[in-house]
Amino acid sequence: MPDTLRNQRNERGGWRRRLLRRLAWSVDEQGSSLVELGVVLMTILLMLIGVIDFGRAYYLSVEVSSAAYAGALYGSQNNSDTAGMQSAASTDAADVSGLSAVATYGCECSDGSGTSSAKCTSAPTGCNSGTNTVNYVKVTTSATYTLLFPWPNLPRTIALQGSAQLHAGE
Repeated sequence: MPDTLRNQRNERGGWRRRLLRRLAWSVDEQGSSLVELGVVLMTILLMLIGVIDFGRAYYLSVEVSSAAYAGALYGSQNNSDTAGMQSAASTDAADVSGLSAVATYGCECSDGSGTSSAKCTSAPTGCNSGTNTVNYVKVTTSATYTLLFPWPNLPRTIALQGSAQLHAGE
């Protein structure tokens, strides 16, 4: 067999081998790309669930704090109506399930000195001379948020609390 014919056969067989090697390489790469895609998608999904879960917790925390302020704002006009303050707080956060509100009122020294008196049955004690007595209302709200997804090393529930204190008129 002449050398030129043998070289042509080797070249023909060579391109087949090169093609098979290239196809085998691309199949291996496609499989690893699929595995990488799976890992990346799971990571993104886990991050998305985390953002949604803790976003809801933050939203409810703002709602609970806002409800306390709404109750105190009502109480600043109706300082002895504790039931009304609690109702105003509950109405403001109607979408928060299990919200509890506690409302109190009292009086204290205008400069913050002395001991405050609950329900103003007596004047506050220990006021500096020349200070006035100021009425206040205080509303404390609380709720519990249950996480959607059980995160490792985190409690299943988060206690949310809000508090607001405003000066009240007579």
